[in-house]
Amino acid sequence: MTIRFRNISRLIIVGAVMIGAETRAQQDADAVEIDVLPVQGNVYLIAGAGANVTMQLGDEGVVLVDTQSAQLSEPILAAIRAVTDKPIRAVINTHVHPDHVGGNAFFITNSGRNVEMGWPRTVGSELPTISIHAHENVLLRASTEDLPADQWPTKTYFTPDTELYMNGEGLRLIHVPAAHTDGDTLVHFRGSDVIAAGGVYSNTGFPVIDRGRGGSIDGIVEGLNELLRIVISRGYNEGGTYVVPGHGRIADEADVAEYRDMVLIVRERIERLVEEGNDLQQVLETQPTLEYDPRYDTASWTAEQFVEAVYSDLAGE
Repeated sequence: MTIRFRNISRLIIVGAVMIGAETRAQQDADAVEIDVLPVQGNVYLIAGAGANVTMQLGDEGVVLVDTQSAQLSEPILAAIRAVTDKPIRAVINTHVHPDHVGGNAFFITNSGRNVEMGWPRTVGSELPTISIHAHENVLLRASTEDLPADQWPTKTYFTPDTELYMNGEGLRLIHVPAAHTDGDTLVHFRGSDVIAAGGVYSNTGFPVIDRGRGGSIDGIVEGLNELLRIVISRGYNEGGTYVVPGHGRIADEADVAEYRDMVLIVRERIERLVEEGNDLQQVLETQPTLEYDPRYDTASWTAEQFVEAVYSDLAGE
């Protein structure tokens, strides 16, 4: 693996690695680009071949929001170490999908921090070196879906929100019930004025509704509305609070509002068709997402899959 710098905010890591994502099969890659981009304040975006990783950096060390897939752990750690040699203090998981929690085990054992807080996963095992925070539903899902125990959260919350204080700023963890999954967390870095949105908001495609893990279209809408209640624009809905999506580019209030409106329009179209007694095939024939397909219809989560998920949810199937 070779590392080539362009500037302090961007580095290229080239190597033969495996790219992982839950919505597609793993594939070999000859070169993987890892971008380390300053968002604002203490917060950086680490973007590569899968889900986004949000990094907070300060005197106390590093906090990560999500850890991507296990196959990209070493390149991500190399990207972090190219910016700082401070220890990784904590990880926050926004939900249970493998492309967001897959690197947990790696960062537990490669945090650069002495063993401190945590709990043993098996009798006689060492305590994890860092704490992994998530909503309790992430732990419940992980423990019943054969996810390796070293990827489980070590600290969970069950209230509507909870708080941490790291690197001189408050972090507010906000649970969004039944959205992308039933364990979604928004992470608001209050001092830096940045929100890591996880699976609630990804601007690369239509919302992925994992109904098998408790997701719902109404929860997605409420999650996007919650984002809009928090973000404050600098002017004309631009700038101000920045949002790091689970997948895609850094966004602001205008981006989130446009996306929320698209979701509302599609939901209302399908809801009307359901109320009129149309079945799924009839709903698909109306093409309720037509004008949005060029931007959001992707191979990994198609417009048809999105419409089917919304229909099944609204029809109570």
